[in-house]
Amino acid sequence: MKEFEITKKLGKELTEGEIREAAAKALGVRPEKVGETRIVRRSIDARQDILYRYRIQAAREGEALEKYSLPPYRDVRGAVPVVIVGAGPAGLFAALKLLTLGFRPILLERGKDVHRRKADMAKLSTTGVIDPDSNYCYGEGGAGAFSDGKLFTRSSKRGDIREVLHQLVLFGADPSILIDAHPHIGTDRLPGVVENIRNCITEHGGTYHFDSRVIDILPSEGGFEVTAVHPETGEKTVYKAAKVILAAGHSARDIYELFDRNGWSLEAKGFALGVRVEHPQWMINQIRYHGKYQPFMPTAEYSFVQQVDGRGVFSFCMCPGGILVPSSTEAETVVLNGMSNSQRNSKWANAGVVVQIEPGDEPEEYREAGHFSLLNFQRDVERSMYRWCAQKGEGHPLRTPAQRMKDFCRGIVSESLPKTSYHPGALSAPLHELLPAAVASRLRKAFPQVDRQMHGYYTNDALLLGVESRTSSPVRMPRDPETLEHIDVPGLYPCGEGAGYAGGIVSSALDGINCADKIASVTK
Repeated sequence: MKEFEITKKLGKELTEGEIREAAAKALGVRPEKVGETRIVRRSIDARQDILYRYRIQAAREGEALEKYSLPPYRDVRGAVPVVIVGAGPAGLFAALKLLTLGFRPILLERGKDVHRRKADMAKLSTTGVIDPDSNYCYGEGGAGAFSDGKLFTRSSKRGDIREVLHQLVLFGADPSILIDAHPHIGTDRLPGVVENIRNCITEHGGTYHFDSRVIDILPSEGGFEVTAVHPETGEKTVYKAAKVILAAGHSARDIYELFDRNGWSLEAKGFALGVRVEHPQWMINQIRYHGKYQPFMPTAEYSFVQQVDGRGVFSFCMCPGGILVPSSTEAETVVLNGMSNSQRNSKWANAGVVVQIEPGDEPEEYREAGHFSLLNFQRDVERSMYRWCAQKGEGHPLRTPAQRMKDFCRGIVSESLPKTSYHPGALSAPLHELLPAAVASRLRKAFPQVDRQMHGYYTNDALLLGVESRTSSPVRMPRDPETLEHIDVPGLYPCGEGAGYAGGIVSSALDGINCADKIASVTK
């Protein structure tokens, strides 16, 4: 078997004949002696000519390329139960893995199923009324179900990424995610994928319980009793299992409070905080394709990392052809996130541009809160954005402070704002004063620096909106690095973003898979 590259101009289809000719050259045989070929990776190279760069595997005639196959799902009715708290990527892929290992997953999700969630999110955008259990962060599929569905990760050391990607294709994602360098599914397609995962789990004997907010986890003889309450009726239900996977997500602040009440260890953990930056998409297309953009080319995206005054400033969750959405989970806070559909065809491009915050970076008055110091700091920034807009009088409750990019860097309140995809609306504000000083100062230095890499990025046609604060959890649940159990609670497996061990769909899914594997290794 040989692996080699082929380049092809965008807009031109790569033919089977071209693949076989290149394979013959790589293998040192005539084209008719080439056996199987397979595209394993496709990326865009826009450094000079705009090219697709393909990585190809090929074998000689009579030889076969290695094929990846998923382990089969087993019927687990009557099998050993494992409670999974949270039906986001970590919880869902933990459940799928448990099916292959012969365990019965019991999923407890505080929010609603993926379709009922849509009504609550529509209500949130139009009225500003936040359902604290069903919103852009809570509900089936987690925060990732209504984002861009980006699947790019550097987490190959965590496990076999193919296990995640191939299952997503099995449940309805486009097969292109198996080869694209920056794969994504799209907000319009993710709900169907999530629903298909649920159907697979229930068809094999697993169970789902929506509207089940966990309020207590009690170690008991032989395992745990997990108490969940229905958010509307107040009805409580107790679920028993030998093991618990806790995959509650990065915004489940009440779970951290539960740990604190029980005296279980928590740690303050670094996170990142900043703004959502929105450009016209045509502008990003022209920047990234060096003025050579054509309509047949993929919608352009970008990423960057800068070091400013000893802290990283970086783009996060870039949504090409996307829109901005309100992601608050608590009343009287403003939080923004981005999302894109599979076509990435809106007029805007948005990305979080955030500054790394480490324990000790928060103002001194927060530090006495210990492991909640950064969590309290995060919450207060979100509240300050809400309060500033609320003081301006009537309007959508989730309007957000905003400022043109150059005005922000120059410390000038913008006289007017460009149109935005953010439905609740934006108010011209002194974001350079509303953001924490250490964040604002680094952002003001970073934007002109980014322009050296992407000339035209630093412009007053770009809009900054506050605040992007849910990049990751500001709290970690410490666990044993070998067993993955919480250091104080054997049998409890903190998992995914909410536990502080992942950052995105794929890394969360891999963490869920790893926790399921650990349970199987110690449970008969």
